[in-house]
Amino acid sequence: MKVLAIAAACLWTAVGSSMLSAQTVADSTTVVVSKDSVVTKPLEKKEETTKKKWYDLIAIRGYVQVRYNRLLETNPNLGCEQCDKSWGENGGIFIRRARIIFFGQLTPRVYFYIQPDFASAASSTAQNFAQLRDAYIDLGIDKDNEFRFRIGQSKVPFGFENMQSSQNRLPLDRNDAINSALSNERDMGAFFYWAPKKIRQRFSMLVADNYKGSGDYGVFGFGVFNGQTANKADLNNEQHIVARLSCPFQIGSQIIEPGIQGYTGNYVLSSSQLSSGVKTNADLNYKDERAAASFILYPRPFGIQAEYNIGRGPEFNKNTDSIEVRDLTGGYIMASYRMNIKSHMLFPFVRVQYYEGGKKHELDARSYKVNDLEIGVEWQPSKNFEFVAMYTISSRTYEDFKTQDNTQHGSLLRLQAQLNF
Repeated sequence: MKVLAIAAACLWTAVGSSMLSAQTVADSTTVVVSKDSVVTKPLEKKEETTKKKWYDLIAIRGYVQVRYNRLLETNPNLGCEQCDKSWGENGGIFIRRARIIFFGQLTPRVYFYIQPDFASAASSTAQNFAQLRDAYIDLGIDKDNEFRFRIGQSKVPFGFENMQSSQNRLPLDRNDAINSALSNERDMGAFFYWAPKKIRQRFSMLVADNYKGSGDYGVFGFGVFNGQTANKADLNNEQHIVARLSCPFQIGSQIIEPGIQGYTGNYVLSSSQLSSGVKTNADLNYKDERAAASFILYPRPFGIQAEYNIGRGPEFNKNTDSIEVRDLTGGYIMASYRMNIKSHMLFPFVRVQYYEGGKKHELDARSYKVNDLEIGVEWQPSKNFEFVAMYTISSRTYEDFKTQDNTQHGSLLRLQAQLNF
């Protein structure tokens, strides 16, 4: 009888425990079984979705570019300060960019992006300094972030090639005509962007599927920025104003993106970029304004990219030894082709560019006349490695207070290896 009693008690405990466990799921209670009794207590309700840790919301990527520009060089005095400081005499193997990008969608409407560069060159002899390129937040207004504000240091929405990442661009340097507007393409500012969800997805696809897109800067962009370019303080308590309208349309298998943009403001020449003896305005303030048109036929498989801008800005005048507000003009056109050979991808391209005007960021706002022809090919054996070979035929005249009547002609073969991670 004692054995039967023990067996019955064990059976009752097992059955009771099972019944209570089932009830627990329904009633949100937990069960604690001791040797003496079964005890229940309330179970805290779990959230429907597990909350992600902060580090799960942050992603890291980057790229490194290593160049050599001296092969088949015909003129070591030919160079481009704003383009690549390793052009010309004493230019050896050169790390052009070494960037690590931190970014993430912290909440459905808050996104951040921080990009330092560890290969910034202060001059042709001072290289590989760390410098901030981007540091901004995007604040979405609606659930799809079709309307959003961008605050911080970021690219100014002027020019397709200016906004296109150097990680994706085919030619090794941006064209002189559009890029002369904004050194490093960036500034401190606040911008408003709008694009429908469908178009935002198209912007993303054009980059992700390697069609050399510029990224998502909206169909319409508008904003204010300091006007002195990235990593420089404002010098006149005034902001530049910029606006841009651009939209990629799909026509059959082709995608075209026409665009217009413009900005206006006053640029201040800093005393550090002036030669002793050059004549300037009393307050060093100069009108700085431009308008540009863009046309992009994405390489599917044949592509055309063209931009042209006109405007006014500070420029050295050798006839008066002074820096004056003068007209500027110039642009470029590029043809490219996208080829898939098994797992390899090739992009042959040809670009012609022209520019006549000042470069406000350089010594004495140098006066320039540029005519370049560039013929090259980008080879991608994998998504993590790219190699570019580009032959450049160039004629450049650049004049400041110290180096007047300076014209250089020449050609060179330029090489770049790029790691993507």
